[in-house]
Amino acid sequence: MNPNPTIKGRGAQLNTPNKFFELSHEMRDDFLEYCEKEGEEADKNKTLYLEVFPKTIVNKVESPDVGMGFSMNMYQGCEHGCIYCYARNSHEYWGYSAGLDFERRILVKKDAPKLLEELLKKKSWEAYPIVMSGNTDCYQPAEKKFEITRQCLEVFLKYKHPVGIITKNALILRDLDLLKALSSENLIGVNVSITSLSEDTRRVLEPRTATIKKRLETVKTLSENGIPVNVMIAPIIPSINSHEILPLAKKVSELGALSIGHTIVRLNGAIGEIFTDWIRKTMPDRADKVLHQIESCHGGNLNDSRYGTRMRGEGEIAKQINDLVKLARLKYFKDKAMPKLDCSLHEPYKIGQLKLF
Repeated sequence: MNPNPTIKGRGAQLNTPNKFFELSHEMRDDFLEYCEKEGEEADKNKTLYLEVFPKTIVNKVESPDVGMGFSMNMYQGCEHGCIYCYARNSHEYWGYSAGLDFERRILVKKDAPKLLEELLKKKSWEAYPIVMSGNTDCYQPAEKKFEITRQCLEVFLKYKHPVGIITKNALILRDLDLLKALSSENLIGVNVSITSLSEDTRRVLEPRTATIKKRLETVKTLSENGIPVNVMIAPIIPSINSHEILPLAKKVSELGALSIGHTIVRLNGAIGEIFTDWIRKTMPDRADKVLHQIESCHGGNLNDSRYGTRMRGEGEIAKQINDLVKLARLKYFKDKAMPKLDCSLHEPYKIGQLKLF
């Protein structure tokens, strides 16, 4: 019998304590309480979709090294279950754990298209690229059911407003018609996350994401349809996918990607405990090696919150990784670049009856 059994189909293997609650705080879960009262046993591994009602949907990004000015997230939590995901910690603000709760309790913002349109219609709003999925994937499995991302793309197209997308799901191809229309006016840039060329690695790191084959096909299809694609080789994890930088860059360049981006993994907040538990269960033979190498990239810690160094790391291993990425760009993307999106077409005052004059 396996002394460390894993929960099938999930990344995190435990729920870490929520730092915003004292251990003595009693937390209620209306869904589970209802099941108990009705004599039903709640499926503890089932994904629950819970509607929430935010007052705004677009957030200004204050971090200087993220590479975006504004972001929006139609969903909080993500069923993809990527074990390294920095967004896990945000689930604690909603009263849930960064571990299994993050993957199994997805908060749905059905009002996102309406809130977005209200913003873009404001006279005070100055057009600037808004990135969908600054926190969680806008094309995660919930999108197939709710189609909130598609509705938001329709709003962006209506108001001729630039938008960026970050995803690792082939579901984005469902909206190819809208993406092509946006691209025809230089209003869209897509970032496809591909962490590895190995399906075995993908399964353990990102258990509910699209296969590597489908993601590569997504890069190819988007590129063939004139939609600019950047591939995020992120995060790079020493001794797990760090050896794949050059072959991965070569492959996506051949498929039409215009550039690559990368980060070195950092295990901020509760993710350090979640990742450590996961790697000791899934890769016990190299757990200590990987953890020590991650620490060597961040001054002896699993996490680094310093702007400027947290994404790229420091030390010998980090230097080797960053040098490989530089080489990959020089070798495979020398004459390529993502286009700058057009912010001049956004004319909120001319939408509707004012267009008649």
